[in-house]
Parts: sequence; C-alpha cells; structure tokens
Amino acid sequence: MQQTRYPEEALARFHEWFDRARAHEAVGEPTAMTLATADAEGRPSARTVLLKQADTDGFVFYTNGLSRKGRQLAENPRAALVFFWQPLYAQVLVEGRVETLADAEADAYFASRPRLSQIGAWASEQSRPLASRAELEARVAEYEARYPDGEVPRPPHWGGYRVVPERIEFWSGREGRLHDRDCYWLEAGEWHHSLLNP
Repeated sequence: MQQTRYPEEALARFHEWFDRARAHEAVGEPTAMTLATADAEGRPSARTVLLKQADTDGFVFYTNGLSRKGRQLAENPRAALVFFWQPLYAQVLVEGRVETLADAEADAYFASRPRLSQIGAWASEQSRPLASRAELEARVAEYEARYPDGEVPRPPHWGGYRVVPERIEFWSGREGRLHDRDCYWLEAGEWHHSLLNP
C-alpha cells in the first residue's frame, strides 16, 4: 500500500516557514496558495485558494464541487499547490493526489464560516456564466430569506479536499539565482530527500 504521510521533518519545516509568513507584516495573506488542476484530457488551470489545515495527512482547502476546479478534481484527482511568500523570498511546492473530506469534517468547517459566506456558498453557481451582478444579489436575497435565522446548512455540492503529498519542495531565494531547493518525494512507497540544483 502506498504511504500517505509525508516526513514529519518536512511538515515541521513547512510550519516553521508558514509561521514566519504569518508573523511578517508584509505578507498580506499567508494562507494563499495557487492550486493547479487538470481535466481528464490534461488541460490545466490554476487559481488561488486558502489553506485551512496542514498536517501529516496533507493540505486542506474547501470549495464548491460544481466549480471548474471541483469538476476537474472529480475527473483527475491530482493537484499541485504553490505557496509564495515574496517578502521572505520563500516558496513551497506540493504535488500529490487529492482526497475528498468526509461530510462531518466539511460540516464542522462550514458551520464556522461567517453567515454571508455560508449564504454565498448556496447563491453562487461558481464558475458558471453570470448575466449580471443583480442576478447574483437576487440569489443571495433568496437564500437569506430561506434561512432567515440560525443555522445555514452546508450545500451538498460544497466540501473539502485534501492534497496528499507525493512531492514537496522548499525553495529559498539566493543572490545570482543560486537558490536553495530542498526536495522530498515519494517513490515506490518510500520517501526520499535531496537537494536540487537551482
């Protein structure tokens, strides 16, 4: 069986860099990561999403499963993530397979979101054509009326995804483009580690 957990030293290093990014006043959104996916025919696309959890099981984000990225992940459950914290001149690349989170985990996170974000998850037909802003605002009003008080349930099409690393690379900028690149990768069920040429 393929090992799913990546080395704890890599996780510790990620959290060390992530904590530095969160503490740096010039890093506006340290949880921002570029998510690259591809459809069944290999046509790629990329966008920025927010990291919600990182542990030895992988890197978690949430989205609308009917969106372009959701459809691509259903067709081709592999992805790459890139964190680039420019003020630190530091980057982390993660590549791996993608798992869908259990409903209970998605429910718990959805319940913690601000109310307007919960309503928006119902109102937005993410990635679909939109005739006008007024159309979206009308759907928001519709769902605000449907759920006037209390709990807003999680839409069945909205959930969480975990990128389970099979490769993770730490890039640190140096003068003359002689950057440091430190890579961990999974091969035949075993993790390996090496420096890479810049």
